[in-house]
Amino acid sequence: MKTNIGIKEKDTAAVTAILNKLLADHNVLYTKARNAHWNVVGPDFHAQHLFFETIYDALAETIDEIAERVRSIGHYAVGSLKEFLDLTQLSEDKPTKNDSQSYIKALLNDFESVIISIRGDLEKVEKTGDAGTEDFLVGIMEAHEKTAWMLRSHLA
Repeated sequence: MKTNIGIKEKDTAAVTAILNKLLADHNVLYTKARNAHWNVVGPDFHAQHLFFETIYDALAETIDEIAERVRSIGHYAVGSLKEFLDLTQLSEDKPTKNDSQSYIKALLNDFESVIISIRGDLEKVEKTGDAGTEDFLVGIMEAHEKTAWMLRSHLA
């Protein structure tokens, strides 16, 4: 059945493209956080192992919410690794060292890239009249700003 939520099809399609790119970014970021969780070594192993787990758990929840937002506006979420890699702005690169500082720097860089991308997308979404997605993106951005602060604090 066709979605009738007061937003034109061309506008929900444009928003879906933004959300699917964000979904791809989050899946790559999730994989990188899992890698950090699994492979971190050093005297701070236990604390960082747990810290990275909190990051990937939060990302898993956000991934589900992004996909559900795509479905809520009447489209389909991307769901294959190939699609994620085709759409993401992030690289699959991983640190050459397995210490927490290297992983934290890499994750911070990616979180900040996603934050900047969301800021740019907010203006595009606003033009479509999709206030629900606009609000949704602001919430994700705010959560990521907090995560970036926490990552940054580990580097100070």
